[in-house]
Amino acid sequence: MEFSDLKLPYGTTLQLQVTNSAGQPERYTSRLIGAIPGRSLIFSVPRTAGKAARFRAGQKLAVRLMVANGIGLFAAVVEAQTAEPYPLLHVSYPEAVTFKGIRGATRVGVDLAVEVTNQDDVSGVKTNGSIADISISGARLELREAVVSVGDTLTLAADVTIAGLMRPLTATAVVRSRIERSTKEHAQGMPAVYGVEFTERDQDALLVLYAYVFARIVEEQMPRELP
Repeated sequence: MEFSDLKLPYGTTLQLQVTNSAGQPERYTSRLIGAIPGRSLIFSVPRTAGKAARFRAGQKLAVRLMVANGIGLFAAVVEAQTAEPYPLLHVSYPEAVTFKGIRGATRVGVDLAVEVTNQDDVSGVKTNGSIADISISGARLELREAVVSVGDTLTLAADVTIAGLMRPLTATAVVRSRIERSTKEHAQGMPAVYGVEFTERDQDALLVLYAYVFARIVEEQMPRELP
């Protein structure tokens, strides 16, 4: 698709990826400041450790952004970095943008420690485990104790990191299925594996859940090497 098809408002948040001198990826958060169609884009200069990041002319960038229903990705080349009158980064205008739609069922692999409370148990039994994959609609839950059954309502509690910020994630879910364990789960001593569907209705809790899932999807989709 064409860059203009995205119809991005100025101020849209972007993720820039570069490769450092050691061959490792580095990622920065920037914003779209302006565009000269067919010629160049203008970004804000990212800051790291309180200082403006430095880019060199000719440096390759992989640029990723969230749009209404998916992720856009395009390659660009740094043309210039200016400091006056404002710090700005001028990059080449993309020839095309690759778009990947995100469905509610799109899952991403994680290894997230979680505490589980069974709300349908009179004693409110709790156990620990991990979430192996997650989407905005559900998750694969691995537990150290088989203390839940299909149909039970659970409360999942975990600490998640979103854009470098730690936030508590609490979500209500219903157990929809008991899943046969994989070889890995056998080795990790996870005797019970379940598929759960999120039923959380609190908007603040959903905001943390969605932000975490989408951040992990973006991270997983980010290319390991620049084109």
